[in-house]
Amino acid sequence: MSDFLPQNAAILIDTARQTLTLTDAHGALLARYPVSTGLNGVGEQNGSGCTPRGAHYIRARIGSGEPENTVFRGRRPTGEIYSEALAAQNPGRDWILSRILWLCGLEPGRNRGRGVDTFHRYVYIHGTPDSEPMGVARSHGCIRMRNADIIELFDRVAAGTRVQIT
Repeated sequence: MSDFLPQNAAILIDTARQTLTLTDAHGALLARYPVSTGLNGVGEQNGSGCTPRGAHYIRARIGSGEPENTVFRGRRPTGEIYSEALAAQNPGRDWILSRILWLCGLEPGRNRGRGVDTFHRYVYIHGTPDSEPMGVARSHGCIRMRNADIIELFDRVAAGTRVQIT
């Protein structure tokens, strides 16, 4: 789907259920995906490895038109395409694949500002190797999705889309 939803569409990330729900402007369910949030739980502190809670919005969409499994570093494609062989050459690497939706907090003192800033913590919704489990908290604070799911979501949301993390 190439048509963007209006910016008043919304994403809800439920860390307890490890799901991401996309709704339209009227709250009607459009899609639900399994995700993987922070292994260290929820929290807003810089360096915590936790997934930040509260109201956010998509500040930037990165990776439009890139092939599935494109590897990103510093929000730029590396020229690599993820494979098991590449993974074996880079054990322990935190793979950011296919697309990035970079989040920005909307709540000063909670998820925006000194020591707690979601944007400056580089918290994204992004693709991960399909071998990684979904429905289990395993990330370094980001919201991980299957590659096909993040591409589908990316193609349905605009910068400015609201994201609530509970």
